[in-house]
Amino acid sequence: MKITDTSDLWWKNAVIYCLDVETFLDANGDGVGDMRGLAQRIDYLAQLGVTCLWLMPFYPSPDRDDGYDVTDFYGVDPRLGDHGEFVEMIRTANDRGMRVIVDLVVNHTSDRHPWFLAAKRSVNSPYRDYYIWRDDAPPKEQKNAVFPGEADGIWTKDEASGQWYQHSFYEHQPDLNIANPAVRDELARAIGFWLQLGVAGFRVDAVPFFLEMPPGTQIQDPHELLRDFRRFLQRRSSEAILLGEVNLPYEEQVAYFGGDDANELSMQFDFVAMQAFYLSLAREDPAPLVEALSSRPSLPVEVQWANFLRNHDELTLDKLSDEERDEVFEAFAPDERQRVYGRGITRRLPPMLGDPRRIRMAYSLMFTLPGTPVLFYGEEIGMGENIDIPGRNAVRTPMQWTSEKNGGFSQAAPSRLVARPPGDGYAPAHVNVADQIEDRASLLHFFRDLISRYRISPELGWGDFEVLDQPVASILVHSLRADIGRMVAIHNFAGVPATTRFALADEPEGATLVDLLGSDRMPLDDRGRVELEVPAYGYRWLRVSRPGDGRVS
Repeated sequence: MKITDTSDLWWKNAVIYCLDVETFLDANGDGVGDMRGLAQRIDYLAQLGVTCLWLMPFYPSPDRDDGYDVTDFYGVDPRLGDHGEFVEMIRTANDRGMRVIVDLVVNHTSDRHPWFLAAKRSVNSPYRDYYIWRDDAPPKEQKNAVFPGEADGIWTKDEASGQWYQHSFYEHQPDLNIANPAVRDELARAIGFWLQLGVAGFRVDAVPFFLEMPPGTQIQDPHELLRDFRRFLQRRSSEAILLGEVNLPYEEQVAYFGGDDANELSMQFDFVAMQAFYLSLAREDPAPLVEALSSRPSLPVEVQWANFLRNHDELTLDKLSDEERDEVFEAFAPDERQRVYGRGITRRLPPMLGDPRRIRMAYSLMFTLPGTPVLFYGEEIGMGENIDIPGRNAVRTPMQWTSEKNGGFSQAAPSRLVARPPGDGYAPAHVNVADQIEDRASLLHFFRDLISRYRISPELGWGDFEVLDQPVASILVHSLRADIGRMVAIHNFAGVPATTRFALADEPEGATLVDLLGSDRMPLDDRGRVELEVPAYGYRWLRVSRPGDGRVS
């Protein structure tokens, strides 16, 4: 892989940090996080090493779906602040070297959005065609694939007109008719508005649903609409990105990048490798993950995979077979209350893995996979979920800053909090930022060290991936190679130590391996081989140092 001018591809070596403003820090004491609170914690995120913030929806909303039910694409929810505070937060982040991307929810609105209210008032309203309607009754026993058991079907009757409107998600989230040029114009204006206020791009929600066309639509290729959005985006800002949520098999995901032209999404989350990773953890065998990574389609240099271990939704396992899913459930969600929709887990990673060594190995591996790492707020301190909150909301608890009241999130009475922190061994009394800042051996300092090394190792984001042969089934050894250099990463999925051996036969005489997370320097023998001991759940980052290459180690 050749690395040339990367200034307009900043995201290929970014560290993305996802947070929900309402659960991050409450500055005014009303029990809800806000823009002012976020601005006060930008320095903390900069010290962690974050280079890109991803803000979950902060738009005005009835908040029946954690803000994804939007009533105004141009607004800031008054509970969270106003446009002035939003811009001040953006300016503060930019001053600390951080870009900000925001959620773009384009497949539906809230049923309280002015467009839908106008659409319901009259079948002749110009807003009627902003949504998708049918005259005949939908089939009986209709299913909702997104929220099985939680939402009924995808059609709901509007009693005033006798027609049914489509909602791929909840009944209170009517689908937008993207085939209508007026809708596309509205969404483009919203994109342009937020770009003008300083955002660096968008995380696009549920992209395949966005491109679903109503029956009878004349649009031959729905992907042309996504290409239109990308062209509009880049006319307004050459560096702005679209990070897409596309939970499909690899061969179908390629189309959403725009194929060889790379003119649709800039990045996509890798759901396939994420799910294979948990199967590998359950089996203590990297083979499922290696199979997934080896089947990744090759991509143009202008696009990228986004790697993650946890996000704000259920930890979906829908791409695994029934038997594989049961393996992961048994290992990490043995209690039925920890599962949802028959396909996902409602836990954070630390309670699932338990062993601190295993937790660190998992995140070390994520940062060394080809792609861009994405963190969910609180992962850097090992936050857990609140099992008393049902479903996906169990992992959407307030950030835990101190061991004090409400974890330092808010001075409000606990009954007024937007969500309650866990009360078990992962409560703020046991897991919080303040304590870990003072503890050099903490998970927080582990993340700081990991990220600092990641940021001086561009081959991790850009390099060509290769699995290296070695004799231990529980160990993964892989390299990432670019013109700037080569890294070798070693990860032991098992709870027992092992000795591994591998060769870098194409490296020149005198090459050594420099441990970026330690101080070891290991020479290769005359056949390019090295042997080393890997602890239980151990991990190593080794930079290939060649005579005279001048790399910082």
